[in-house]
Amino acid sequence: MISFRGYLGNIKLVSFQLFVILFLYTLLRIGFFLVNKDLFPEIAVEEFLIILKGGTKFDLAAVLYINSLYIFLLTVPVPFKYTKTWKIVSHTIFIFFNAIGILLNLIDYVYFPFTLKRTTGTVFKQFANENNLFKLFIEFLQNYWYLLFIFALILYLLVVYTQRLELKKPKLGWRFYLIQSLTFLFTVFLFIGGVRGGWAHSTRPITINNAGDYVSSPEFISVVINTPFSIFRTLKAQQLQPVDYFSDEELDILYPVIHKPDSMHSFKDLNVVFLIMESFGRENIGALNKDLDEGRYKGYTPFLDSLIRQSYSFKYAYANGRKSIDALPSIITGVPSIGEPYVLSIYSSNKTTSMAELLKRKGYETAFFHGAPNGSMGFSAYTKLAGIDKYFGKDEYNNDADFDGMWGIWDEPFMQYMADEIQQLKEPFFASFFSLSSHHPFRVPKEYKGVFPKGEIPLHEPLGYSDYALRRFFEKASKMPWFENTLFVLSADHATVNHRKEYQNEPGSYAIPIFFYYPKGELIGMDKEKTIQQIDILPTVLNYLHYDEKYFSFGFDALDTNRRNFSVSNNGDHYNFFMDNYYMLHNGDEPVAVYDLKKDRFLQDNLLSKSFKRATEFDQKMKAFIQRYNNSLINNDLVAE
Repeated sequence: MISFRGYLGNIKLVSFQLFVILFLYTLLRIGFFLVNKDLFPEIAVEEFLIILKGGTKFDLAAVLYINSLYIFLLTVPVPFKYTKTWKIVSHTIFIFFNAIGILLNLIDYVYFPFTLKRTTGTVFKQFANENNLFKLFIEFLQNYWYLLFIFALILYLLVVYTQRLELKKPKLGWRFYLIQSLTFLFTVFLFIGGVRGGWAHSTRPITINNAGDYVSSPEFISVVINTPFSIFRTLKAQQLQPVDYFSDEELDILYPVIHKPDSMHSFKDLNVVFLIMESFGRENIGALNKDLDEGRYKGYTPFLDSLIRQSYSFKYAYANGRKSIDALPSIITGVPSIGEPYVLSIYSSNKTTSMAELLKRKGYETAFFHGAPNGSMGFSAYTKLAGIDKYFGKDEYNNDADFDGMWGIWDEPFMQYMADEIQQLKEPFFASFFSLSSHHPFRVPKEYKGVFPKGEIPLHEPLGYSDYALRRFFEKASKMPWFENTLFVLSADHATVNHRKEYQNEPGSYAIPIFFYYPKGELIGMDKEKTIQQIDILPTVLNYLHYDEKYFSFGFDALDTNRRNFSVSNNGDHYNFFMDNYYMLHNGDEPVAVYDLKKDRFLQDNLLSKSFKRATEFDQKMKAFIQRYNNSLINNDLVAE
């Protein structure tokens, strides 16, 4: 037994316990880095040591939060805290809450590559509507059993050593109450300073952004912080701050958002179909990577490759987010997610401009297709707010024989069902589809096992299946009367885990396919210079249809030869800015780095160190976006009056 005696024995015991947990968090940080080291190739040994030192500040805040009840039970100046019952209760609380913190850190070992940031408080809202959480949990345990083993081992050691700790009761009397009362107040003082990151009046509670003090690039912040801290600091909805970099007149020139189309052309009442493909990152598309492996790279989407050759595509196309719930508002509403998913933010109830609502003014019928159980990911709620009339999900499909056992209906049968349902819509119509089979746990139907290439990572086989589902959909749809009069837009929802080194960086983590296909063959070719993003889809489609009413859009027409577009995304506390063949990393105040993606795919030559001539131009456009985005959401000004 390890005994703690005297009037300060309780303080010594608490300090010992917290020190052990802090040491454990450092080990967990090292493990997190080693598991994901391919995503942090530029962290040198010296910087990593600084990260470990800085990380203790964030670990202390998280550990204090997690152990606040335990600290209270051990430091409150009452004599019965030395009883056996009190010991059992306090030790149980210590084990339980710290086990949660340890588990959260371990989960991010494997979840981080999908989001490129630590899990945040939005995770609770994100999965609030899922009715298969138990199945997801079981699937997680099966796929990542080794993490369960590590967790069980840590928990076992924590229980064993905690049981060996003993708090000896001191002699009661006025000295006991005086000393313990003073130490209790001092503990409260230390606690407040620990969770705030200091005691100075000017010190604000530390946030994720403070981790930037210990890294050379915002991309490395996730190594500094820990998952419990990330969750605690993001539990409250983010509130944007108004920005005034430019006057209204200057902003209208730099970044206009009210689009006034040329009404000289007649409106083309084409049907519009959006096909949003889960995890179809650009890395996996052979037609978009002809420069890899000396032209021998084939990718895993042969049908998509053939469709791209008949479409208008872009070499530099990017997602506006890293999660599925970021994609819908970006593509259909034209509102990207900055800081947190837009649909989970306090601004999600703002009045917005959506593709569905604008086309309904022209008599369009609107529908949305997603094979998951209704309510999953909050899609049904979002589409309703976006003005989409009909929702087709797993409930409407009503055949569990095609249920994948996890997320919803397999893509192939659901897309066949979608073709039939679209046939019933009144033309002109707007329909949108969101796939799901190319998602973790990365499986294919039994009858297709061994049919598609296994590839280099588990994602590749289900990508091949979803690509085949697309092929089958187009085969069926092409025989229907509405097909020839339909503009198809295909976009990935986001990129995901990348295998090739060329894509294991921030640009690669947002690179996706976006292309426009019109069966009559008027849209063919690839733009190898212009940048396009998901929020550009709305104005591009509307302008192609010669939409003749003014509307609000954060994006711009990708087919406009007179305008050079840019793309913006946000990951934690930094922004990614893409324009032409350049990538700028921006911290919200100033550029941090600029790279030429044509000449420097591995981001080794920071052009800012060479007085890059376009740095000011890029910085102005980035700040114009921030001002327009923040102020528009704050003022609920997302429509053209």
